[in-house]
Amino acid sequence: MELIIVTGMSGAGKSVAVNALEDIGYYCVDNIPPRIIPSFVDLSLRGSSKLGRMAIVTDIRGGEMFRDITEVLSLLNTGDIDLKVLFLETGDTELVRRYKENRRSHPLFDENCTSLKEAVSSEREMLGEIRALADYIIDTTHISVTQLKQRIADLFAPETSGALKIHCMSFGFKHGSAAEADLVFDVRCLPNPFYDTGLRKLSGLDSEIKNFVLDNDDGRRFSEKLLDFIDCAVPLYKKEGKSSLVIAFGCTGGQHRSVTFAELIYAHLKNKGYNVTVSHRDMIKNRYK
Repeated sequence: MELIIVTGMSGAGKSVAVNALEDIGYYCVDNIPPRIIPSFVDLSLRGSSKLGRMAIVTDIRGGEMFRDITEVLSLLNTGDIDLKVLFLETGDTELVRRYKENRRSHPLFDENCTSLKEAVSSEREMLGEIRALADYIIDTTHISVTQLKQRIADLFAPETSGALKIHCMSFGFKHGSAAEADLVFDVRCLPNPFYDTGLRKLSGLDSEIKNFVLDNDDGRRFSEKLLDFIDCAVPLYKKEGKSSLVIAFGCTGGQHRSVTFAELIYAHLKNKGYNVTVSHRDMIKNRYK
């Protein structure tokens, strides 16, 4: 059985993630206390209708029972189960905004946590241990529902299972950092096409921007060193047994230089036969301004 434990911060998008997993063929169950999960999984394995792919959401809604989660994960880690943990997180400010917008009550908002900010902070502390054990971490602070669904599909669609999954992404530092990234490359050291009015409305997907960024001494030298590093590092991550690798490229707005390099590394790794996807978190935010 392929089993995904979906957990993370309340309001970070677990419901969206589970819907996306269901769309690609997982049997999904929401809000099961950790202690019940092994029995439920065992029943699913041994029943007349065995389930091959399952996703279970468990989080602090389980109260004190959620504290058993790390022990339960060790019980689930058997030869019959391909276990992965997906952790969703979001920045405190964004979580507070979402709760205020939806007018929902945070699970920890009680006599011990008398403010929403305090409840979010307390939950983050409680989830520290399970976050450290996660195979996949997705930060939803700056991405849309559609982008999250696509990220889930890229990670867990049947045709992508088994191998190291590499995701190249671009982002703009002025919109926030890429918290989920394993490797972050700051490409703001290179000339910015934004200051050329003829190029400003284009993106790193356009050949004019690619030429501006890469077709000069600094761009060629930077990309050459970067490719050497990628070719050295990625096989080491694969050898170490890492299941997911996120490589992020950041520039000022996330429209020109970062997109160019995310596409460059994506194409390079794809050409080498790696299981790789690409996304551009902030590209559309500035493109037509």
